[in-house]
Amino acid sequence: MSLNEWSDSIILAETGEEPTFSEDMTSLMTIVEDAEQGTRKMPDMVVNLAEVDYLNSSNIAQLLRLRKRLAAGGARLRICSVRDQVWGVILVTGLDKLFEFHDGTATAIASLQLEA
Repeated sequence: MSLNEWSDSIILAETGEEPTFSEDMTSLMTIVEDAEQGTRKMPDMVVNLAEVDYLNSSNIAQLLRLRKRLAAGGARLRICSVRDQVWGVILVTGLDKLFEFHDGTATAIASLQLEA
């Protein structure tokens, strides 16, 4: 995974297939926990799924937990670069109504900056 601090308030995570996906989500949750403990500001996050070919139920649960904890801390989550086979899972599970999706990282980051 590549974790980049795009700015003081935006983290960009470029994740991959399992087991990398779960490891990446753990790293993002560590950042959230640090923010909850007051050691840093709660950042907005962009998760790039360009290298992900499938999502299993555990992956979906991890994304939902990340979204919930970010929202509780006043931060936002954007998901971008979703492949067609993953998009099918997102539509079937109704996640398209819970998350905000963008075609690429640039538009996802821009949406966060415009809403700041």
